[in-house]
Amino acid sequence: MTGLRKCLVAAVAAPAAFAAIFATAAAKDDPGKKLDPVTVRYGVLYAGGEYVPAAEGSPNKIMTGQIQVEYFLPKNNTRKLPVVMIHGAWQTGVNFLSTPDGREGWALNFVRQGYPVYVVDQPARGRSTYHPATNGPLSGSDTGAAQSRFTAPEKFEGNWPQAKKHTQWPGTGLMGDKAFDQFFASQVENAGNGEALTTAAVADLLDRIGPAIIMTHSQSGAYTWPIADARPKLVKGILAVEPSGPPVDGGKVWGVSTTPLTYTPVVSDPSELQFEEVPATNPNLLPCKRQKRPARKLVNLQKIPTLIITGEASYHAQYDQCTARYLEQAGVPVDFIRLEKIGINGNGHMMMLEKNSADIAAFMMMWAGQNVR
Repeated sequence: MTGLRKCLVAAVAAPAAFAAIFATAAAKDDPGKKLDPVTVRYGVLYAGGEYVPAAEGSPNKIMTGQIQVEYFLPKNNTRKLPVVMIHGAWQTGVNFLSTPDGREGWALNFVRQGYPVYVVDQPARGRSTYHPATNGPLSGSDTGAAQSRFTAPEKFEGNWPQAKKHTQWPGTGLMGDKAFDQFFASQVENAGNGEALTTAAVADLLDRIGPAIIMTHSQSGAYTWPIADARPKLVKGILAVEPSGPPVDGGKVWGVSTTPLTYTPVVSDPSELQFEEVPATNPNLLPCKRQKRPARKLVNLQKIPTLIITGEASYHAQYDQCTARYLEQAGVPVDFIRLEKIGINGNGHMMMLEKNSADIAAFMMMWAGQNVR
């Protein structure tokens, strides 16, 4: 048994004791506390993208599909591998920079521990250029969806069973509350074809910066596997925070993605993958889909240590186990952690913005230190 697994077993048995590991992070996670400055080399770069005609028949070009990337390179660069952070739907890289109530975000949590950090805005999102002719129509969210799904799910009737356990949003989670208003002001619209475009652009980023740990959240969780599949020698570890799921549903014809993945035996068309449903083990969970046996293996992901974390009160608590089990069946080394099992309680889907966000970052860094080489 590895040191990390021993630690996790102890955490499940004694979550209160295990929570003490995060005491230092929690002490700093206070919007009113003045923190010591951190020295970084800061910059912005663009990765990916291609030139296409500005208009039909025009000799002039536009660039489309590129990503804007902010980087933070700490002076005390004690970690070998940087972390590339990729946001989810309706979001931008702002999610990782700070929280709606003014605390440091995950980017600086990691930088303070010596990690170089690269924060991505997905193509056609935020400060990554949007072109209607190449990126297509936009679609967005509204206050109803944001409140009931992200910031105050415990206050809405008919939500998933775990929603009532939500306690960590900093404020009421409703319109008029300062933290909610700050969060909702940051929401943007999405363009289509995000998986293929983001995969290509992040692959280009990895070609430029070298081996890295990939952190994804929600929508971008479906991009994790194609990115790692495209650059298996450069993705050294995966931190998948409530990745898009469950498998097969929502157009995931390649199991955990909508775009091609490398299986062995070889799959030339997704129709060659055969799936079956596995009943849920309790009424608060959804049934899962897996490959019919014998399962094909995701050969390019088999050497990449992967962590999937899920909040106690998130709608993902119903089905993230399905993603973990699908990957395990396909030969991917996965640690699936429900945060409440290690003494981190009350989190919803936007956990990087919630009151105990630094605790979660501390756990991910501990896991990476134990598992990623």
